[in-house]
Amino acid sequence: MAITLPRPLHALSAAELDAAAKDRRWPKWQTMALLHSLKLPVLNACLIPPGHSAAAVRTAAHVLAAATGTQTLMIRSDGGVETKQYYRGGNTFAVEEIGPRAAALLADGRAVILAEPTNRFTNRLTVLVRMDRPGPGRPGSLTLEALGPGYDVADLTRGQIPPQVTAHLDDVDFAHYQPPRWHEWKITGDQCPGGEDARRKRRLQRLAAQTLTDGGHLDGEVGAEHAETWLRQRGYLHLFAPQPTREALGKRARRLFDDAFFLAMSQPNRNWHCLATAFSVFAEPRTIYWDLVDGERKYAATAPAAARHQERAA
Repeated sequence: MAITLPRPLHALSAAELDAAAKDRRWPKWQTMALLHSLKLPVLNACLIPPGHSAAAVRTAAHVLAAATGTQTLMIRSDGGVETKQYYRGGNTFAVEEIGPRAAALLADGRAVILAEPTNRFTNRLTVLVRMDRPGPGRPGSLTLEALGPGYDVADLTRGQIPPQVTAHLDDVDFAHYQPPRWHEWKITGDQCPGGEDARRKRRLQRLAAQTLTDGGHLDGEVGAEHAETWLRQRGYLHLFAPQPTREALGKRARRLFDDAFFLAMSQPNRNWHCLATAFSVFAEPRTIYWDLVDGERKYAATAPAAARHQERAA
């Protein structure tokens, strides 16, 4: 039986999106399909599962590049439970480089997600949105953690960089919509002396060790100072400019609350306890959501049930 060639997410029919949103083999692709089916903004992309040939990868890359009007594409990987060793995607490469880079991931049994490119050096706002509740029908909470210009989603999700601003709501009923009043938000900023300098240095270290090295922009022994020089030489000064994160988050808090409520209501797992998604404002400006993560299912293949219950109780 011939393997069907991958197709761009935005070209899928409603039935195809529904099928993709129910396929738990590829969690990132599953939630990208769900987000797109709900009319929430998401990058156009295509999924290449293991088993596809190099020719199929090249064809998919050229089709997506033509659909998005670009000569570069982002590479992400997908395939269930992630480990510390899995490929840290999100970098952008020329279409001609996609084939060899995708081949190694497919050979390891992981799917490849090709997506339209973004510039992770010029983001205006990055927000991690977390929904918690003790159980169905019980009130929970919503937490927004934000970073400002020059940061990206990976800084919050796996970069161990603390948010500049956090907004929190208690007593959120995810089953019955009730818009929050402004005074109900608890908004706090990072007041640690030297916190912004430490945060910026950590960001530069991550760029040097992962993003710029993987992209071939830096090589050898590199550190924060090399990443800073690279950014400044190319006019990417966002990270070094004022960080109006509190104002930017406040401006979008209501929309994020509405979208979070919508996502909670649309979550296939009705017994969820913790959901999370990430939201970016690009320099265009353009906004997108990345993935929707169900905390229980993300680590279900590795965490014993007793440990998960203990963690939930804590």
